[in-house]
Amino acid sequence: MLRTHLAAAAPSTTLETIATPTLWALTIAGVIALLALDFLLTRKPHEVSMREAVGWSAFYIALPLAFGLWVWTTHGSQTGLEYYTGYLVEKSLSVDNLFIFILILSSFAVPRVLQQRALLFGIIGALVMRGIFIALGAALIARFSWMFLIFGAILLVTAWGVLRDARHGGHQVDVNELRIVRFARRFYPVTDDYRGTRMSVREAGRRALTPLGLVMLAILGTDLVFAIDSVPAVYGITGDPYLVFATNAFALLGLRALYFVLEGALGKLRHLGYGLAAILAFIGVKLVLHWAHGVWTWVPTIPTVASLAVIVAALSVTTVTSVLANRREASVLPSGHR
Repeated sequence: MLRTHLAAAAPSTTLETIATPTLWALTIAGVIALLALDFLLTRKPHEVSMREAVGWSAFYIALPLAFGLWVWTTHGSQTGLEYYTGYLVEKSLSVDNLFIFILILSSFAVPRVLQQRALLFGIIGALVMRGIFIALGAALIARFSWMFLIFGAILLVTAWGVLRDARHGGHQVDVNELRIVRFARRFYPVTDDYRGTRMSVREAGRRALTPLGLVMLAILGTDLVFAIDSVPAVYGITGDPYLVFATNAFALLGLRALYFVLEGALGKLRHLGYGLAAILAFIGVKLVLHWAHGVWTWVPTIPTVASLAVIVAALSVTTVTSVLANRREASVLPSGHR
């Protein structure tokens, strides 16, 4: 159940949260420190080895799990369950982010030595945008209980879009048609080649973007779209703005390393889109029911433990069916086409 219980006729101006100003400050400082560490690691561009990627991925999975244990023991099992469920939702959606990142990086033929720097800037942009949406969402929810209905509608529309993409073979992104890329090309020339980690250079007395600069604009544009989707999704699990921020931050911080671990495997999760569509639709319905319960108390709500069960089931089923579909396809293909 959401921690925030708002009556439709009597909106509140505050949201219930476990965070103190000190906890907020420590959390933000920790996120900044981890980003600074990533900057140091990517200061000298290099091709990421599988061993390095797996090591950092393990670290960025262990860290939020340990943090969740602290939340559970300090603030109770209900809050801990909300945190872990919210983190699982955000981590699942972040994997969908990686599909788009792979498409963008491959479309621009980004050299492997520069990919981790491009991903890092994309993660920073995503954190900033989600921070803004989290604060905005908290303010709106505290004042207008019908925002749960709006968030639910956003997720249902998003679920339909994800399902449509899945039925047509996955995401289709033409980066040259992205509005933000077309806008940049209209005002700035673009160099023919990459210039290391520089996103713009001065040529013939005029500022020009490098292909890496266009990559960053494309990633930031998609970051905005994902922020609109993911923030309402986690608000469907918990109404605590601090937990919403923490789950988003932990899910995003490990994306750079996770990209290099899953780069080859993501394409094999052919049914993941169906699972994400089911999760988003389920949370959308949950938000609508939560709003309706505030108006008509007889309307049932969905407990957090049921949400966790549905999310785990959706991810498990789509992963298993993807593996089985890949095996079945491999068994019918001639050996020369495998």
